[in-house]
Amino acid sequence: MVKIRLHRTGRKNQPAYRVVVIDNRTKRDGRHIEILGSYNPLGKQEVVIDKDRYAYWIGRGAQPTERVAKLVVKAA
Repeated sequence: MVKIRLHRTGRKNQPAYRVVVIDNRTKRDGRHIEILGSYNPLGKQEVVIDKDRYAYWIGRGAQPTERVAKLVVKAA
């Protein structure tokens, strides 16, 4: 099954995340299929997501995690 979930980047105590399409058997920071956007929880909590590609992957059967679903609503 393919999931849309967060991939952690950034330094220690300064997290930043990428919204990625990934196989659910892969570990959190493992190899991804495609990067859809980014999320910075510090500061202004900015969310950037390519909505066309997100809709494409949802149409192909990818399942977003709860957090990613909330971030997509927030980005709209």
